[in-house]
Amino acid sequence: MEAPEIHPQARAVLDRQERLRLYPLRKHGVRRLRLLMRVTDWFQNRNPPAVGATEDRTVPGPAGSLPVRIYRPDGTGPFPTVVFFHGGGFVFGGLESHDLLCRHLVRESGCVVVAVDYRLAPEHPFPAAVEDAYAATEWAAAHPGALDSTGQLAVVGDSAGGALAAVVSLMAAERDGPAVDYQVLVYPGVGLDEDHPSAQAHTGIVLHEEDLEWFRECYYGSDVHLRNPYADPINAGDLGGVAPATVVTAGFDPLRDGGKAYAERLVADGVAVRYENYEDMIHGFATNLGADGIDRAHEAVAHIADDLRDAFDSP
Repeated sequence: MEAPEIHPQARAVLDRQERLRLYPLRKHGVRRLRLLMRVTDWFQNRNPPAVGATEDRTVPGPAGSLPVRIYRPDGTGPFPTVVFFHGGGFVFGGLESHDLLCRHLVRESGCVVVAVDYRLAPEHPFPAAVEDAYAATEWAAAHPGALDSTGQLAVVGDSAGGALAAVVSLMAAERDGPAVDYQVLVYPGVGLDEDHPSAQAHTGIVLHEEDLEWFRECYYGSDVHLRNPYADPINAGDLGGVAPATVVTAGFDPLRDGGKAYAERLVADGVAVRYENYEDMIHGFATNLGADGIDRAHEAVAHIADDLRDAFDSP
């Protein structure tokens, strides 16, 4: 499931992270870390590729106005719609942290991308992020005219955002909600078990054990939520009604086996899945799309875009 060694470009990313001396994250505190990450976001997202247009606006959310950023491709619409949820352990991230990834996804897929700035823990623990993600998806489905959309809809997310995309797909199926045509889960934070071989072998590469525990504490607040399928959809009794999926994992990621287990659950419940494991990659690799980034990140985005086009072209 993992290559003999980490790819040199991914190793270079790890070396840069080590020089920042951020880990363990818990020792810095949320406020300081968010400030530091704004600096790294700026560095990572400098000189972004152009898209047809971008628009920052708000949509109705369960706690008031919910910020989103809409990315439109070049050309004449209408276009399929992707609702995108960023990663960051439910504690970090936002519209800027994944701007580069969203821009590349727009350019590769030809879809309108709606990036959602959902509420973050610990200020807003579970289920705030889930409620925001679902509300944004409902809005996108109900307002195709505002997006110049065909009405076709996918949800996409990485890491914590991958978990949100999976949960939104489950909620939509169970509640007879918005019609989600496809879901893309990029190294999703689902099904994590400390006894998994990937957790045993690779905790400490990007994701450290104490940081994973800290994220859980910030987001869940109480262990009573851990078995809730809207917190982790691997706990759902039946996944048979959810949208077809692409599930992407990374070989040197402690979350790898949880993502693989979720893909296997989807298949067992009759859901069409394309599963791809990038054996020489690390958690977070898909956001490293800059000049000094990771070539396989571009490969992953291109494959995801192909899957979206195939899904939207299907009868």
